[in-house]
Amino acid sequence: MTYNSRCPRGSLVDVVVRAECGAVRGMAKADHSVFLGIPYAAPPHGARRFRAPAPAARWDGVRDARAFGSSVPQATPAWRPGDDPESLTVNVWTPDVTTSGLPVLVWIHGGACLGGTAATADFDGAAFAAAGIVLVTLNYRVGYEGFGWVDDAPVNRGVLDQLAALRWVRENIASFGGDPDAVTLIGQSAGASSIAGLIAAGSAPDLFRRGIAQSPGKIFVPAEETRAVSAMITSRLGVRPTAEALAEIPPETIHAAQMAPLAIMAGEPGRWTHPHAPYALTVDGEVFDAPPWTPRRRSGPDREIVCGFTTDEARMFTVDTDLSAADPVDTARSCGLDANAVRDYRTGNPGITDDDLHALILSDALFRIPSLRCAEAAADAGRSTYLYEFAWRSPAREGVLRACHGLDVPFTFDTPGGPLAAALVGPDVPSGFSPLSSAMRAAFTEFAITGDPGWPEFDRARRIHRIWATPPTLGNDPLAASRRIWHGEKSAR
Repeated sequence: MTYNSRCPRGSLVDVVVRAECGAVRGMAKADHSVFLGIPYAAPPHGARRFRAPAPAARWDGVRDARAFGSSVPQATPAWRPGDDPESLTVNVWTPDVTTSGLPVLVWIHGGACLGGTAATADFDGAAFAAAGIVLVTLNYRVGYEGFGWVDDAPVNRGVLDQLAALRWVRENIASFGGDPDAVTLIGQSAGASSIAGLIAAGSAPDLFRRGIAQSPGKIFVPAEETRAVSAMITSRLGVRPTAEALAEIPPETIHAAQMAPLAIMAGEPGRWTHPHAPYALTVDGEVFDAPPWTPRRRSGPDREIVCGFTTDEARMFTVDTDLSAADPVDTARSCGLDANAVRDYRTGNPGITDDDLHALILSDALFRIPSLRCAEAAADAGRSTYLYEFAWRSPAREGVLRACHGLDVPFTFDTPGGPLAAALVGPDVPSGFSPLSSAMRAAFTEFAITGDPGWPEFDRARRIHRIWATPPTLGNDPLAASRRIWHGEKSAR
Protein backbone atom coordinates (compact mmCIF):
# COMPACT_ATOMS: atom_id res chain seq x y z
CA MET A 1 0.00 0.00 0.00
CA THR A 2 1.36 3.47 -0.89
CA TYR A 3 0.37 7.07 -0.66
CA ASN A 4 1.97 10.34 -1.72
CA SER A 5 2.38 13.59 0.16
CA ARG A 6 3.86 16.87 -0.95
CA CYS A 7 7.49 17.17 0.13
CA PRO A 8 8.33 20.48 1.86
CA ARG A 9 11.47 20.76 -0.25
CA GLY A 10 9.40 21.79 -3.28
CA SER A 11 9.24 19.80 -6.51
CA LEU A 12 9.98 16.38 -5.06
CA VAL A 13 7.14 14.21 -3.81
CA ASP A 14 7.48 11.82 -0.91
CA VAL A 15 6.10 8.33 -1.32
CA VAL A 16 5.25 6.00 1.54
CA VAL A 17 5.31 2.22 1.21
CA ARG A 18 3.84 -0.06 3.84
CA ALA A 19 5.96 -3.23 3.75
CA GLU A 20 6.26 -6.22 6.05
CA CYS A 21 9.19 -4.56 7.84
CA GLY A 22 7.17 -1.40 8.50
CA ALA A 23 6.22 1.78 6.65
CA VAL A 24 9.00 3.76 4.93
CA ARG A 25 9.01 7.20 3.34
CA GLY A 26 11.09 7.52 0.18
CA MET A 27 11.51 9.99 -2.66
CA ALA A 28 9.38 9.87 -5.81
CA LYS A 29 11.32 11.21 -8.78
CA ALA A 30 10.31 11.75 -12.39
CA ASP A 31 10.46 8.09 -13.46
CA HIS A 32 11.23 6.11 -10.32
CA SER A 33 11.18 6.13 -6.54
CA VAL A 34 14.09 5.69 -4.10
CA PHE A 35 14.14 4.32 -0.56
CA LEU A 36 17.41 4.44 1.38
CA GLY A 37 18.84 3.10 4.63
CA ILE A 38 16.18 0.48 5.45
CA PRO A 39 17.47 -1.93 8.14
CA TYR A 40 17.36 -5.62 7.25
CA ALA A 41 19.12 -6.81 10.43
CA ALA A 42 19.69 -5.56 13.96
CA PRO A 43 22.59 -3.14 14.46
CA PRO A 44 25.87 -5.07 14.85
CA HIS A 45 26.63 -3.50 18.21
CA GLY A 46 28.57 -5.02 21.13
CA ALA A 47 29.02 -8.78 20.80
CA ARG A 48 26.64 -8.74 17.84
CA ARG A 49 29.53 -7.27 15.86
CA PHE A 50 30.92 -10.81 15.65
CA ARG A 51 27.81 -12.99 15.61
CA ALA A 52 25.36 -14.08 12.94
CA PRO A 53 22.95 -11.31 11.96
CA ALA A 54 19.85 -10.94 14.10
CA PRO A 55 16.48 -9.83 12.68
CA ALA A 56 15.73 -6.12 12.60
CA ALA A 57 12.95 -4.96 14.90
CA ARG A 58 9.76 -3.92 13.16
CA TRP A 59 8.96 -0.26 13.74
CA ASP A 60 5.76 1.68 14.32
CA GLY A 61 4.88 4.78 12.36
CA VAL A 62 6.64 5.80 9.15
CA ARG A 63 10.42 5.52 8.97
CA ASP A 64 12.30 8.17 6.98
CA ALA A 65 14.10 6.42 4.11
CA ARG A 66 15.39 9.45 2.19
CA ALA A 67 19.07 9.24 3.18
CA PHE A 68 21.67 6.49 3.17
CA GLY A 69 22.36 4.74 6.44
CA SER A 70 25.82 4.43 7.98
CA SER A 71 28.49 2.25 6.44
CA VAL A 72 29.79 -0.74 8.38
CA PRO A 73 33.05 -0.33 10.34
CA GLN A 74 36.09 -0.41 8.06
CA ALA A 75 39.45 1.23 7.53
CA THR A 76 38.26 3.51 4.72
CA PRO A 77 36.82 7.05 4.65
CA ALA A 78 33.35 5.51 4.31
CA TRP A 79 33.28 4.95 8.08
CA ARG A 80 34.40 6.92 11.12
CA PRO A 81 34.41 5.98 14.82
CA GLY A 82 31.15 7.06 16.38
CA ASP A 83 29.02 6.45 13.28
CA ASP A 84 25.55 5.03 13.89
CA PRO A 85 25.88 1.25 14.40
CA GLU A 86 22.62 0.69 12.48
CA SER A 87 24.56 -0.09 9.32
CA LEU A 88 23.07 -3.32 7.98
CA THR A 89 20.69 -1.63 5.59
CA VAL A 90 19.32 -1.92 2.06
CA ASN A 91 18.48 0.71 -0.55
CA VAL A 92 15.76 0.30 -3.17
CA TRP A 93 15.19 1.93 -6.56
CA THR A 94 11.89 1.02 -8.18
CA PRO A 95 10.13 2.11 -11.38
CA ASP A 96 6.67 2.04 -9.82
CA VAL A 97 5.57 1.17 -6.29
CA THR A 98 1.98 0.78 -7.47
CA THR A 99 2.71 -2.11 -9.84
CA SER A 100 3.78 -5.70 -9.20
CA GLY A 101 5.85 -8.48 -10.68
CA LEU A 102 8.92 -6.46 -11.72
CA PRO A 103 12.27 -8.30 -11.97
CA VAL A 104 14.71 -7.57 -9.15
CA LEU A 105 18.49 -7.12 -9.18
CA VAL A 106 20.36 -7.23 -5.86
CA TRP A 107 23.84 -5.67 -5.97
CA ILE A 108 26.62 -6.99 -3.69
CA HIS A 109 29.61 -4.65 -3.64
CA GLY A 110 33.27 -5.61 -3.65
CA GLY A 111 36.12 -4.51 -1.42
CA ALA A 112 38.37 -7.54 -0.79
CA CYS A 113 36.32 -8.40 2.33
CA LEU A 114 38.06 -5.36 3.86
CA GLY A 115 35.81 -2.45 2.92
CA GLY A 116 33.01 -1.19 0.73
CA THR A 117 29.63 0.43 1.11
CA ALA A 118 26.31 0.76 -0.67
CA ALA A 119 26.11 4.41 0.42
CA THR A 120 27.66 5.80 -2.74
CA ALA A 121 26.62 7.42 -6.00
CA ASP A 122 28.58 4.69 -7.82
CA PHE A 123 25.68 2.26 -7.33
CA ASP A 124 22.79 4.58 -8.15
CA GLY A 125 19.95 2.43 -9.47
CA ALA A 126 18.17 5.05 -11.58
CA ALA A 127 19.28 3.60 -14.91
CA PHE A 128 18.10 0.12 -13.98
CA ALA A 129 14.78 1.50 -12.70
CA ALA A 130 14.34 3.27 -16.05
CA ALA A 131 14.70 -0.15 -17.68
CA GLY A 132 11.91 -1.62 -15.55
CA ILE A 133 14.12 -3.25 -12.90
CA VAL A 134 13.83 -2.96 -9.13
CA LEU A 135 17.40 -2.54 -7.88
CA VAL A 136 18.47 -3.28 -4.30
CA THR A 137 21.90 -2.49 -2.86
CA LEU A 138 23.09 -3.58 0.57
CA ASN A 139 25.75 -3.20 3.23
CA TYR A 140 27.35 -6.24 4.81
CA ARG A 141 30.01 -6.59 7.47
CA VAL A 142 33.62 -6.54 6.29
CA GLY A 143 36.99 -6.85 8.01
CA TYR A 144 37.26 -8.91 11.20
CA GLU A 145 33.58 -8.32 12.01
CA GLY A 146 32.56 -9.95 8.74
CA PHE A 147 35.27 -12.49 7.97
CA GLY A 148 37.69 -12.98 10.88
CA TRP A 149 37.75 -16.20 12.91
CA VAL A 150 35.59 -16.23 16.07
CA ASP A 151 35.55 -19.34 18.24
CA ASP A 152 31.90 -19.06 19.27
CA ALA A 153 30.33 -17.63 16.10
CA PRO A 154 29.98 -18.72 12.49
CA VAL A 155 32.57 -17.64 9.98
CA ASN A 156 31.50 -15.89 6.73
CA ARG A 157 29.33 -13.53 8.75
CA GLY A 158 29.48 -11.01 5.92
CA VAL A 159 27.90 -13.58 3.61
CA LEU A 160 25.31 -14.41 6.27
CA ASP A 161 24.48 -10.69 6.18
CA GLN A 162 24.00 -10.92 2.43
CA LEU A 163 21.63 -13.84 2.91
CA ALA A 164 19.74 -11.93 5.60
CA ALA A 165 19.33 -9.04 3.16
CA LEU A 166 18.00 -11.49 0.57
CA ARG A 167 15.45 -12.72 3.10
CA TRP A 168 14.41 -9.09 3.56
CA VAL A 169 13.98 -8.86 -0.21
CA ARG A 170 11.94 -12.06 -0.23
CA GLU A 171 9.60 -10.74 2.45
CA ASN A 172 9.32 -7.10 1.42
CA ILE A 173 10.14 -6.44 -2.23
CA ALA A 174 6.58 -7.02 -3.48
CA SER A 175 5.57 -3.85 -1.63
CA PHE A 176 8.03 -1.95 -3.85
CA GLY A 177 6.71 -3.48 -7.10
CA GLY A 178 9.21 -6.35 -7.30
CA ASP A 179 8.68 -10.06 -7.85
CA PRO A 180 10.28 -12.05 -4.99
CA ASP A 181 10.49 -15.06 -7.32
CA ALA A 182 12.50 -13.14 -9.94
CA VAL A 183 15.58 -12.07 -8.00
CA THR A 184 18.98 -11.95 -9.75
CA LEU A 185 22.18 -11.32 -7.82
CA ILE A 186 24.78 -9.04 -9.34
CA GLY A 187 28.09 -8.07 -7.81
CA GLN A 188 31.74 -7.31 -8.40
CA SER A 189 35.02 -8.61 -6.95
CA ALA A 190 34.36 -9.97 -3.42
CA GLY A 191 30.63 -9.58 -4.05
CA ALA A 192 30.97 -11.56 -7.27
CA SER A 193 32.90 -14.24 -5.40
CA SER A 194 30.02 -14.62 -2.95
CA ILE A 195 27.57 -14.97 -5.83
CA ALA A 196 29.66 -17.57 -7.66
CA GLY A 197 30.11 -19.52 -4.44
CA LEU A 198 26.42 -19.46 -3.52
CA ILE A 199 25.39 -20.61 -7.00
CA ALA A 200 27.95 -23.42 -7.11
CA ALA A 201 26.89 -24.65 -3.66
CA GLY A 202 23.20 -24.49 -4.50
CA SER A 203 22.65 -22.26 -1.46
CA ALA A 204 19.47 -20.38 -0.54
CA PRO A 205 17.29 -21.94 -3.26
CA ASP A 206 14.28 -19.81 -2.38
CA LEU A 207 16.10 -16.47 -2.19
CA PHE A 208 17.39 -15.86 -5.73
CA ARG A 209 17.09 -17.21 -9.25
CA ARG A 210 20.33 -16.47 -11.14
CA GLY A 211 23.54 -14.46 -10.81
CA ILE A 212 25.97 -12.07 -12.51
CA ALA A 213 29.55 -12.30 -11.17
CA GLN A 214 31.82 -9.47 -12.29
CA SER A 215 35.48 -10.35 -11.57
CA PRO A 216 35.09 -13.07 -8.95
CA GLY A 217 38.42 -13.67 -7.25
CA LYS A 218 40.50 -16.46 -5.83
CA ILE A 219 39.55 -15.63 -2.27
CA PHE A 220 38.19 -18.96 -1.03
CA VAL A 221 40.38 -20.41 1.72
CA PRO A 222 40.16 -23.43 4.03
CA ALA A 223 38.94 -22.86 7.57
CA GLU A 224 42.35 -23.58 9.11
CA GLU A 225 43.84 -20.76 7.04
CA THR A 226 41.21 -18.29 8.22
CA ARG A 227 41.87 -19.32 11.79
CA ALA A 228 45.66 -19.02 11.44
CA VAL A 229 45.56 -15.57 9.81
CA SER A 230 43.04 -14.30 12.36
CA ALA A 231 45.23 -15.62 15.19
CA MET A 232 48.03 -13.34 14.02
CA ILE A 233 45.67 -10.38 14.43
CA THR A 234 44.19 -11.34 17.80
CA SER A 235 47.59 -12.23 19.26
CA ARG A 236 48.84 -8.80 18.24
CA LEU A 237 45.81 -7.29 19.99
CA GLY A 238 46.15 -9.55 23.04
CA VAL A 239 42.54 -10.75 22.86
CA ARG A 240 40.85 -14.14 22.73
CA PRO A 241 38.84 -14.77 19.52
CA THR A 242 35.40 -14.83 21.14
CA ALA A 243 32.51 -12.52 20.39
CA GLU A 244 32.45 -11.06 23.89
CA ALA A 245 36.20 -10.50 24.08
CA LEU A 246 36.46 -8.98 20.61
CA ALA A 247 33.53 -6.69 21.40
CA GLU A 248 35.75 -4.92 23.91
CA ILE A 249 38.16 -3.90 21.14
CA PRO A 250 37.15 -0.79 19.17
CA PRO A 251 36.85 -1.41 15.42
CA GLU A 252 39.56 1.11 14.61
CA THR A 253 42.00 -0.77 16.86
CA ILE A 254 41.36 -3.99 14.96
CA HIS A 255 41.70 -2.15 11.65
CA ALA A 256 45.11 -0.86 12.72
CA ALA A 257 46.36 -4.42 13.26
CA GLN A 258 44.62 -6.33 10.50
CA MET A 259 47.29 -5.94 7.80
CA ALA A 260 50.10 -7.27 10.01
CA PRO A 261 49.77 -10.90 8.78
CA LEU A 262 50.62 -9.91 5.22
CA ALA A 263 54.33 -9.55 5.96
CA ILE A 264 54.44 -13.12 7.27
CA MET A 265 52.27 -14.45 4.44
CA ALA A 266 54.37 -12.72 1.79
CA GLY A 267 57.47 -14.44 3.14
CA GLU A 268 55.92 -17.89 2.69
CA PRO A 269 53.39 -17.51 -0.13
CA GLY A 270 53.32 -21.24 -0.82
CA ARG A 271 51.69 -21.87 2.57
CA TRP A 272 48.70 -19.67 1.86
CA THR A 273 45.83 -19.89 -0.59
CA HIS A 274 45.31 -16.13 -0.56
CA PRO A 275 48.44 -14.39 0.71
CA HIS A 276 47.40 -10.96 -0.60
CA ALA A 277 44.80 -9.96 2.03
CA PRO A 278 43.98 -10.82 5.66
CA TYR A 279 40.34 -11.79 5.05
CA ALA A 280 38.65 -14.10 2.57
CA LEU A 281 35.62 -16.33 2.06
CA THR A 282 36.03 -19.47 4.15
CA VAL A 283 35.21 -22.95 2.93
CA ASP A 284 33.37 -23.81 6.11
CA GLY A 285 31.19 -26.72 5.00
CA GLU A 286 28.09 -24.66 5.75
CA VAL A 287 27.84 -21.59 3.51
CA PHE A 288 30.52 -22.81 1.09
CA ASP A 289 31.38 -26.48 0.67
CA ALA A 290 34.15 -25.82 -1.88
CA PRO A 291 35.42 -23.02 -4.13
CA PRO A 292 33.08 -22.36 -7.06
CA TRP A 293 35.57 -23.71 -9.62
CA THR A 294 35.61 -27.15 -8.00
CA PRO A 295 34.30 -29.83 -10.39
CA ARG A 296 30.96 -31.12 -9.17
CA ARG A 297 27.54 -32.16 -10.24
CA ARG A 298 25.00 -29.40 -10.23
CA SER A 299 23.32 -29.04 -6.86
CA GLY A 300 20.28 -27.01 -5.97
CA PRO A 301 18.18 -25.08 -8.48
CA ASP A 302 18.97 -24.73 -12.19
CA ARG A 303 20.52 -21.26 -11.91
CA GLU A 304 22.03 -19.46 -14.89
CA ILE A 305 25.23 -17.46 -14.40
CA VAL A 306 27.05 -14.65 -16.18
CA CYS A 307 30.72 -14.53 -15.25
CA GLY A 308 33.37 -12.12 -16.46
CA PHE A 309 36.65 -10.29 -15.97
CA THR A 310 38.42 -7.17 -17.17
CA THR A 311 41.37 -7.48 -19.53
CA ASP A 312 43.88 -5.73 -17.28
CA GLU A 313 42.50 -6.45 -13.80
CA ALA A 314 45.67 -5.89 -11.74
CA ARG A 315 46.66 -2.61 -13.38
CA MET A 316 44.52 -1.06 -10.64
CA PHE A 317 47.06 -2.30 -8.08
CA THR A 318 50.38 -2.16 -9.96
CA VAL A 319 50.18 1.16 -11.76
CA ASP A 320 51.38 3.17 -8.75
CA THR A 321 53.98 0.64 -7.65
CA ASP A 322 57.63 0.87 -8.63
CA LEU A 323 58.39 -2.57 -10.02
CA SER A 324 61.67 -1.68 -11.70
CA ALA A 325 63.68 -3.78 -9.27
CA ALA A 326 61.12 -6.58 -8.91
CA ASP A 327 61.64 -9.99 -10.48
CA PRO A 328 58.62 -11.48 -12.32
CA VAL A 329 59.69 -14.86 -10.96
CA ASP A 330 58.96 -13.61 -7.43
CA THR A 331 55.54 -12.41 -8.56
CA ALA A 332 54.84 -15.80 -10.12
CA ARG A 333 55.92 -17.62 -6.96
CA SER A 334 53.75 -15.36 -4.79
CA CYS A 335 50.81 -16.55 -6.91
CA GLY A 336 51.63 -20.24 -6.60
CA LEU A 337 53.50 -20.68 -9.90
CA ASP A 338 57.10 -21.75 -10.45
CA ALA A 339 59.88 -20.03 -12.37
CA ASN A 340 59.06 -21.91 -15.58
CA ALA A 341 55.75 -20.08 -15.72
CA VAL A 342 57.55 -16.80 -16.41
CA ARG A 343 59.25 -18.35 -19.42
CA ASP A 344 55.88 -19.61 -20.64
CA TYR A 345 54.30 -16.20 -20.13
CA ARG A 346 57.03 -14.58 -22.23
CA THR A 347 56.57 -17.20 -24.95
CA GLY A 348 52.82 -16.68 -25.02
CA ASN A 349 53.11 -12.89 -24.96
CA PRO A 350 56.07 -11.99 -27.21
CA GLY A 351 57.77 -8.69 -26.39
CA ILE A 352 55.97 -8.19 -23.06
CA THR A 353 57.74 -5.82 -20.67
CA ASP A 354 58.51 -6.82 -17.10
CA ASP A 355 56.07 -4.19 -15.84
CA ASP A 356 53.26 -5.63 -17.94
CA LEU A 357 54.28 -9.17 -17.02
CA HIS A 358 53.87 -8.46 -13.30
CA ALA A 359 50.38 -7.08 -13.97
CA LEU A 360 49.42 -9.96 -16.24
CA ILE A 361 50.47 -12.65 -13.76
CA LEU A 362 48.59 -10.92 -10.95
CA SER A 363 45.54 -10.34 -13.17
CA ASP A 364 45.41 -14.02 -14.01
CA ALA A 365 46.02 -15.18 -10.45
CA LEU A 366 43.57 -12.90 -8.71
CA PHE A 367 40.64 -12.63 -11.13
CA ARG A 368 40.97 -13.73 -14.75
CA ILE A 369 41.73 -17.41 -14.25
CA PRO A 370 39.28 -17.73 -11.30
CA SER A 371 36.56 -16.15 -13.48
CA LEU A 372 37.30 -18.54 -16.32
CA ARG A 373 37.36 -21.51 -13.99
CA CYS A 374 34.03 -20.50 -12.45
CA ALA A 375 32.55 -20.45 -15.95
CA GLU A 376 34.11 -23.79 -16.85
CA ALA A 377 32.85 -25.45 -13.68
CA ALA A 378 29.35 -24.02 -14.06
CA ALA A 379 29.14 -25.11 -17.70
CA ASP A 380 30.51 -28.57 -16.87
CA ALA A 381 27.82 -28.90 -14.18
CA GLY A 382 25.14 -28.25 -16.78
CA ARG A 383 24.31 -24.67 -15.91
CA SER A 384 23.53 -22.13 -18.62
CA THR A 385 26.74 -20.13 -18.44
CA TYR A 386 27.77 -16.90 -20.16
CA LEU A 387 31.30 -15.47 -20.12
CA TYR A 388 32.46 -11.93 -20.90
CA GLU A 389 35.65 -9.88 -21.01
CA PHE A 390 35.51 -6.14 -20.37
CA ALA A 391 38.18 -4.79 -22.73
CA TRP A 392 37.39 -1.06 -23.00
CA ARG A 393 40.54 0.89 -22.15
CA SER A 394 40.25 3.89 -19.87
CA PRO A 395 41.76 7.18 -21.08
CA ALA A 396 42.35 8.27 -17.47
CA ARG A 397 45.90 9.05 -16.42
CA GLU A 398 47.10 8.94 -20.03
CA GLY A 399 45.77 5.41 -20.46
CA VAL A 400 47.95 3.59 -17.93
CA LEU A 401 45.00 1.92 -16.18
CA ARG A 402 43.80 0.20 -19.36
CA ALA A 403 40.81 -2.10 -18.65
CA CYS A 404 41.53 -2.37 -14.93
CA HIS A 405 39.69 -3.96 -12.02
CA GLY A 406 36.44 -2.14 -11.23
CA LEU A 407 36.30 -0.19 -14.49
CA ASP A 408 33.18 -2.07 -15.58
CA VAL A 409 31.17 -0.91 -12.54
CA PRO A 410 30.40 2.67 -13.70
CA PHE A 411 29.32 1.20 -17.04
CA THR A 412 27.03 -1.26 -15.27
CA PHE A 413 25.20 1.54 -13.43
CA ASP A 414 25.66 4.38 -15.95
CA THR A 415 27.31 6.51 -13.26
CA PRO A 416 30.06 8.44 -15.07
CA GLY A 417 29.82 11.17 -12.41
CA GLY A 418 30.42 8.87 -9.44
CA PRO A 419 33.65 8.76 -7.42
CA LEU A 420 34.73 5.44 -8.93
CA ALA A 421 34.36 6.77 -12.47
CA ALA A 422 36.21 9.94 -11.50
CA ALA A 423 39.19 7.79 -10.50
CA LEU A 424 39.05 5.17 -13.25
CA VAL A 425 37.45 6.92 -16.25
CA GLY A 426 38.55 10.48 -15.63
CA PRO A 427 36.83 13.86 -15.33
CA ASP A 428 35.71 13.96 -18.96
CA VAL A 429 33.18 11.34 -20.03
CA PRO A 430 34.37 9.72 -23.30
CA SER A 431 31.94 9.58 -26.20
CA GLY A 432 31.93 5.78 -26.12
CA PHE A 433 30.86 5.56 -22.48
CA SER A 434 27.10 5.87 -22.94
CA PRO A 435 26.67 3.36 -25.81
CA LEU A 436 28.75 0.70 -24.06
CA SER A 437 27.02 1.33 -20.74
CA SER A 438 23.63 0.98 -22.42
CA ALA A 439 24.65 -2.25 -24.14
CA MET A 440 25.93 -3.82 -20.92
CA ARG A 441 22.90 -2.81 -18.91
CA ALA A 442 20.52 -4.05 -21.62
CA ALA A 443 22.26 -7.43 -21.57
CA PHE A 444 22.16 -7.69 -17.78
CA THR A 445 18.52 -6.58 -17.74
CA GLU A 446 17.58 -9.20 -20.31
CA PHE A 447 19.44 -11.81 -18.31
CA ALA A 448 17.52 -10.83 -15.18
CA ILE A 449 14.26 -11.23 -17.08
CA THR A 450 14.92 -14.31 -19.22
CA GLY A 451 18.21 -15.90 -18.10
CA ASP A 452 19.80 -15.11 -21.49
CA PRO A 453 22.00 -11.98 -21.87
CA GLY A 454 21.96 -12.15 -25.66
CA TRP A 455 25.16 -13.96 -26.62
CA PRO A 456 25.91 -17.69 -26.97
CA GLU A 457 26.44 -19.88 -23.95
CA PHE A 458 29.99 -20.72 -22.88
CA ASP A 459 31.31 -24.27 -22.96
CA ARG A 460 34.76 -25.85 -23.09
CA ALA A 461 34.39 -26.83 -26.75
CA ARG A 462 33.57 -23.42 -28.27
CA ARG A 463 34.59 -21.02 -25.46
CA ILE A 464 32.53 -18.19 -26.93
CA HIS A 465 32.39 -15.01 -24.87
CA ARG A 466 31.20 -11.42 -25.11
CA ILE A 467 33.89 -8.76 -25.43
CA TRP A 468 32.69 -5.47 -24.00
CA ALA A 469 34.39 -2.86 -26.15
CA THR A 470 33.22 -0.23 -28.64
CA PRO A 471 31.52 -1.84 -30.42
CA PRO A 472 30.83 -5.04 -28.42
CA THR A 473 31.93 -8.19 -30.25
CA LEU A 474 32.14 -11.93 -29.74
CA GLY A 475 35.41 -13.71 -29.03
CA ASN A 476 36.63 -17.27 -28.87
CA ASP A 477 38.86 -18.99 -26.31
CA PRO A 478 39.81 -16.07 -24.05
CA LEU A 479 43.01 -16.36 -22.01
CA ALA A 480 44.23 -19.24 -24.15
CA ALA A 481 47.93 -18.68 -23.37
CA SER A 482 47.33 -18.04 -19.67
CA ARG A 483 44.97 -20.99 -19.42
CA ARG A 484 47.65 -23.37 -20.67
CA ILE A 485 50.07 -22.07 -18.03
CA TRP A 486 47.60 -22.34 -15.16
CA HIS A 487 46.37 -25.77 -16.23
CA GLY A 488 49.44 -27.17 -14.50
CA GLU A 489 48.94 -25.25 -11.24
CA LYS A 490 49.54 -27.52 -8.27
CA SER A 491 46.38 -26.54 -6.40
CA ALA A 492 43.19 -24.66 -7.24
CA ARG A 493 41.97 -24.52 -3.64
